[in-house]
Amino acid sequence: MTSSRAHHISPAVHSVHTEWSRMIFTRRLYTIIGLLILAYAFVASVQFADESNAGHFFDRLPHLFDFTSWLMPREWSDVWRALFDLPSVHDTGSEEYNFDVGRVYVFGSFYIPEYFQLMFVTLNVAMVATLISFFVAVPLSLLAAQNLSPSRPACFLARRTLEFLRAFPTIVIAGLFAAVLSIGPVSAIIAVSLHAIGALGKQFYEVAENIDMKAHEGVGAVGANWFERMRFAVLPQVLPNYLSYGLLRFEINVRSSTILGAVGAGGIGEELKLAISRGFGAKTLAMMLLLFLTVVAVDQFSAWLRRRLVGDDLILQHV
Repeated sequence: MTSSRAHHISPAVHSVHTEWSRMIFTRRLYTIIGLLILAYAFVASVQFADESNAGHFFDRLPHLFDFTSWLMPREWSDVWRALFDLPSVHDTGSEEYNFDVGRVYVFGSFYIPEYFQLMFVTLNVAMVATLISFFVAVPLSLLAAQNLSPSRPACFLARRTLEFLRAFPTIVIAGLFAAVLSIGPVSAIIAVSLHAIGALGKQFYEVAENIDMKAHEGVGAVGANWFERMRFAVLPQVLPNYLSYGLLRFEINVRSSTILGAVGAGGIGEELKLAISRGFGAKTLAMMLLLFLTVVAVDQFSAWLRRRLVGDDLILQHV
């Protein structure tokens, strides 16, 4: 009986197996064809770009690491001298080793090293931009949240505003305001703030749309207006996550402020660009070291503070 049953279902099993094998073969064939097309398009685009590039990328590829020849200082102790504005034994009056020229004297002989002062400017740009973007993004996010907005037109307008602000890269906005306001930290603050408002606003209204509406409905039932409902029913629920996202944005803004400095927005990025373009190895390494240590310190402090505000579980949910 067992053999007859196996013989009875064998054609059906064979048909299913055949159809499955055909589907697998077709999928693999399409995958291979797609990969070949992508590979051909990649090679063709790279060749076109290489031919259009005056420097000929592939011809210069063997020289990719030639920059290490000037990046290595004569003495590694010069990196520390450049970092703390100490005189160098190689100083002959040239800009490459005039480490002590950039000292920022506070009073008497007490001074702040130049790169620390520039790093402080970069951090200030990031901090001011984060504060501005946070306080502007909070009300915009409440208007953009579908469950909280007082009207559909207000929700539509708030969302389109946030989309417009985050549509343009920070460096593009900085270039526009640098042309209007001239180069400096002010244009960097405006550029970072505008882009951060768009990014934070989207994160904020996504948090607001997932709150428990019972408190909102209860406060509204006793006659509270829209502003009172936001103040007493919504903000207590969303504020911890808002602060967490704000701190995360501060980390991003520190990096953005450094990049904007390279295009004339002030801070350490501008000095780093000059050092690289002039081949000053000790100064370049000193600033790269300071940037690395600062970013690590900011990241660690921000992560610790976010854990204190919302806890590990909520952070993992929003990563």
